[in-house]
Amino acid sequence: MAILKQRFGQVARVFQKLMPPPLLAMLICAGLAGYLIFIPPINGLADNGDFYRAMYSNGIYKLLGTHYNYFGYVTQHFGLMKYYNEYRSVTFSSQPIFVRLAVGLNKLFYSRTVFDIRFMGLVNYGLYLGSIYLLTDALTFPSKRWRNYLIAGLVVFVFGDSSFTLYFNSFFAEPQMLSMTLYSFSSIMLLARQRYRRRWPLLLVFMLSTLLLISSKSQNAPLALSYTVVALGLLFLPHFKAQRLYLFAGIGILLITGGLTYTLIGKNFTSINQYQAFSHGVLTQTGDPSKAIATNGIDEQYALMKDQDYYAKQFAAIQPPQSYVEKNLLPKYNFVWIVKYYMGHLKQFGKLMDLTAADVMITQTKAVGDYTKASGASPGQQVTFFTGYSAIAGAFFPQKFAFNCLLAVAFVMVYAVGMYNDLRQHEIEGVLRFCLVLGLMTIFIFVPIISIVGDGDADLAKHIFMVPVSLDLTFLLFISDILNHRLWHAYREGTTTE
Repeated sequence: MAILKQRFGQVARVFQKLMPPPLLAMLICAGLAGYLIFIPPINGLADNGDFYRAMYSNGIYKLLGTHYNYFGYVTQHFGLMKYYNEYRSVTFSSQPIFVRLAVGLNKLFYSRTVFDIRFMGLVNYGLYLGSIYLLTDALTFPSKRWRNYLIAGLVVFVFGDSSFTLYFNSFFAEPQMLSMTLYSFSSIMLLARQRYRRRWPLLLVFMLSTLLLISSKSQNAPLALSYTVVALGLLFLPHFKAQRLYLFAGIGILLITGGLTYTLIGKNFTSINQYQAFSHGVLTQTGDPSKAIATNGIDEQYALMKDQDYYAKQFAAIQPPQSYVEKNLLPKYNFVWIVKYYMGHLKQFGKLMDLTAADVMITQTKAVGDYTKASGASPGQQVTFFTGYSAIAGAFFPQKFAFNCLLAVAFVMVYAVGMYNDLRQHEIEGVLRFCLVLGLMTIFIFVPIISIVGDGDADLAKHIFMVPVSLDLTFLLFISDILNHRLWHAYREGTTTE
């Protein structure tokens, strides 16, 4: 029996050495995501009308002579422009970096005239796997316990969920946002836990990933403030005084990037958001919208536009892109007007916030299909493969915004205690963890508010994408800290660096 136990221990140690938790989590996620996005018939997300923002400015167009599918089916093949491209990006965004990389790989390995969406998937896939490895490493280092494999399993269960990886075969910015958020989070935690002797590579990863995240889409501009809170924790790194000037310069760059991302939004994009903030926000969750808007200086006839999209799928009382709306409605209100309106209609605003809370953990995009037409699936059919986490979280997460606020306060208080204990012991891990959790919780609370004020409940699951990601990361950090007995203080069983 003793010999058997000894051999089992030897095998376990060899396995632990050859297959550490970060590598195992990455390989499992590679298999799950690779099956979805590369193996025919492929899966992804159909075009909801937003693809053009990333397509045309990067030389991609709908293939002529083919029936292009909106909403119902994933389109696998697109055309590549061969001559002068007159289209320009409608927003300031980092997304073209990744789209052009995909186009370059497509031209190198596949075709110079036809673009296969799987090359977009390949770029997103590579970014994602690296982020999964770093995330698992950040959550498990330096402990060598077997419970770290449980943490690795949780990472796979949460971020290997198909509701996240289906985005890879699409022209949405969400897959890059996911990976950049994981890189940013992981770099801070690896710095906090002093994973490597040299800090500058992790500081560079944090800065680049955060900049790419903030600039990936206009809705992310306010994230600059949240990540400024996160970056302030770096001031507590030991022997960092000489580099503080560089840190403040980096924070300045984050804020400038957020400002540019917001101010350089195209006029057409601004009109869409402004209109839907009215039709999907001001006019909803109220018994008599016509009376409410009339008392605030807008003709009550516009109440007929309740729940109408800017580009309506069906019959509309009046088409929003028409000059009548742009001349007679849009100039009469703005962001400040909407804020004042909600301040005078707090009950209605509360209902809208509860609506966002109900959608917080529903990360699978329901408005579009996940299959190609060649697969034989019905239009709009959804993937159910490995969607356990999103299904459970979407079904059982409390649907009240007040609960979200209480949850955020609870997480912040828990990590505030850890920060206090570490400061007394002259440790920095608790300080960086606290700033990180505080920054993530500001995203968790304020992004839904900004989404409702800025665009109503239109495309809500996409607009609040950063909310469930931030909560999921905080949840994983909380569980991993409990399992490794470092919730209230830094890890104290000895660390090793390499």
